[in-house]
Amino acid sequence: MCILRLLLFFLLTETTFSEQSVSGSSRRRLLSDPDLDATRSNHRLWKPLIGDDSRIYACSGRDFFVFESNGTLAWAVHLNYTCNGDITPVHGGKGKIFLVAEDRVLKITFPTLGSSRRSAAAEVLFGPDWGAAASDGGAIIGISTSALSSSLYMNIKKRGLFAYTMQGQLLWSLGPVLNRHGYRLGCRKSPTGCYFSSTPVIDHCEATIYVANTEGELYSVSTRTSQFMWIQDFSWLDQVFTITAGNNGRLFITVPVKSLVLALDVSTGNVLWQQSVGPLSTSEYAPVVDSNGFISIGSLDGCLYTISPTGLVKKFPESPPPKSVIQVSPILDCSGYAVYISQTQMEMKTSRTIREYTYISALSPKGAVFMLLVPATGTIYWSDIYSDQIPSSLAKSDLQQFLLDERILLRFLAASKIGNPLQCRSRSQRLTSSCSKATMKRLNGYTGDERTVIIFLVFETLVLFALAGLVRFCSIFWRKKKLQGNDLGSFLEKRRSLQLKKKAVDRTITELKKKAAEEAVEDNLLEEIGSLVQERKTIQGKLSTTYSLGRDKPVIASEHLLLPLQGCEMRSFSFQDARKQSITTMFHTLSSSEASSADSSTSIRSSSTGSGEATTEVSFLDKGKAPIEEESLSSGSSEMEMRRLRRLRGGDGRSPRPTSSPSTASCCNG
Repeated sequence: MCILRLLLFFLLTETTFSEQSVSGSSRRRLLSDPDLDATRSNHRLWKPLIGDDSRIYACSGRDFFVFESNGTLAWAVHLNYTCNGDITPVHGGKGKIFLVAEDRVLKITFPTLGSSRRSAAAEVLFGPDWGAAASDGGAIIGISTSALSSSLYMNIKKRGLFAYTMQGQLLWSLGPVLNRHGYRLGCRKSPTGCYFSSTPVIDHCEATIYVANTEGELYSVSTRTSQFMWIQDFSWLDQVFTITAGNNGRLFITVPVKSLVLALDVSTGNVLWQQSVGPLSTSEYAPVVDSNGFISIGSLDGCLYTISPTGLVKKFPESPPPKSVIQVSPILDCSGYAVYISQTQMEMKTSRTIREYTYISALSPKGAVFMLLVPATGTIYWSDIYSDQIPSSLAKSDLQQFLLDERILLRFLAASKIGNPLQCRSRSQRLTSSCSKATMKRLNGYTGDERTVIIFLVFETLVLFALAGLVRFCSIFWRKKKLQGNDLGSFLEKRRSLQLKKKAVDRTITELKKKAAEEAVEDNLLEEIGSLVQERKTIQGKLSTTYSLGRDKPVIASEHLLLPLQGCEMRSFSFQDARKQSITTMFHTLSSSEASSADSSTSIRSSSTGSGEATTEVSFLDKGKAPIEEESLSSGSSEMEMRRLRRLRGGDGRSPRPTSSPSTASCCNG
């Protein structure tokens, strides 16, 4: 659900604490330096920073203050420029603080042990010549520092992202649009008027900077190479969201109008999970991530929502008071495992929903409940209620000179470690612990679904095999003799005609065999079948050798193993009896023209019985001296041969039936 809040919490809270300061004027102690603007009782501390030394760093007007955790003023530095109250100061290493004042970046250096300097000094690191740039819209949106790389990162409106050393030397600069090989990266909808719109967020574990533009796109930029790692478009949610660096290889974005928290994979920017939380304040809703990887965020329904690294949502307390709200972002304690939260009790709270939006209004805060909670376990180590009085430990401090609200008070409670039994750790220790929980992943060329990758690889392998086979086929095919110097079209046309001719011959042979099986066998029918069979063999030979799609095969002359007769011509006929148990083959041989002997006929009978035994009977039959034509036999001779064949079969009176087409063999003349 989209949330729009109309709250005047800070104004109401300011009024409460302002009245408290007036009533306690007898306890005030003015600062000794008359040049400081802190002598005025209406000073407000803007977005303070908790340092590694448990000190509070905050700006107020043209002055910069450093407080001890008990509220005692440690340092006060007068500035020539008014601080930007919307940008929190950042820590730049030991004894260095960077802040933004009037579109200038100021570097404040504090004396360290062994230093001859006794006072803090402020210098302008960037901005003396930016007057024209500021008028053109070149305002500083946010700054961040990396102590590991000793770098300062700055986002300037409509100018881009800049990286500097701590001494002010430019390392690189980057805009929201990058043209690479004719393809535009970033600001895909409209490059006009598109610029980086958020404070750069540094992921120390990944050495990456995250920044958003005005179109709702999120960038991942390498701190070393200034190259885009990835760009993700979240405009489908909203163009305004908060970026929070996590651990365990995760990055979090919070969309206030949708009351959504999303976890992203830092290597790809893909959404791992998204969860809904209670209504969020539009003024301050920044979540925090502890060393266990839990993200915590306060809601206007009075609950603290904690989400585990896997996306499991819990809220504390489960049943909050009906008139309570959490309007201040949680603060991480010094151990990195617990958070300080503030829950405000209101005299009146109303909520109404109009279409997709929920409007919440609250008036007259009565007090605040502060507590220390461990999100991973839900354990509450400490809690206390403050109505119109600040804690006694801070009541007599220099904080009396300033207007206080829940945001300032919560930071001082966290810095003073009140009610905290956990052991404090340094920033480097917390960072090492958080980065050690990150899951290391092997970078692949494709980071999508593994099953899809496997299917693609298998398909690619099959395509490669097919291409290899095609190349081999082409290399063999083009070596054929019929293609040497000839047209491919004529070759394919000839092959097609042979295939059609073979089909026609096959049909004719089938029809003749069927006719021979149904009717009495005649010589001309057998001769026709024999010639067709021989023609089919010739066509098959051409299709398998000369006109095949493979390589040319050498033609080997067939040898006749049966009856190697010389100086004669021979014809053979095969018959099968009605019971299909024996096959008879009859050869007709014609002697030489010089011999005056009569024609002789040789009959070879091959019988096979059901028992598997085979017998062969050879008979030489004299036909007399009547001349016999070479190409055909007379009908009388055919009848004579049929009668002789019956006598050879034992006179059973059964007419043998041809089983195979007759074949003709010609002997070489001796």
